Amino acid sequence: MRHKQPALAVDAVVFDTHDRLLLIRRKFPPFKGRYALPGGFVEFGETVEDAAARELREETGLKSKSLRLVGIYSDPKRDPRGHTVSVAYLIQVGSAAPKAGDDAHAAAFVADWRGRKLAFDHNKILADALNLIAKA
Repeated sequence: MRHKQPALAVDAVVFDTHDRLLLIRRKFPPFKGRYALPGGFVEFGETVEDAAARELREETGLKSKSLRLVGIYSDPKRDPRGHTVSVAYLIQVGSAAPKAGDDAHAAAFVADWRGRKLAFDHNKILADALNLIAKA
């Protein structure tokens, strides 16, 4: 009998110098068309740090300069596809314009991000990232 395990994912919280939040519009279900933080699944043999940088690059074309752990999100109901644990990072990037790729229909730094209902539990991740920034 095989042991059932949760999937492992990463999410990225990225702000630019104008306090705009990097968001993607999801290309596929669940939450197709909704705003979300860039992220995705960790590949076998990959560290979560490398996965966060890769997913950011694949979905937005941006390269990470530094990563800071925001938290680990493990609510079994956070993803309607099944139990998924996400490791979220606050990431700094260079000064480049995002370009949608991979699972993202669109990618942009969004000025009016406050109060938006994001996909999955990304509002919780964002709130925790803002608390981390406030403490710095």
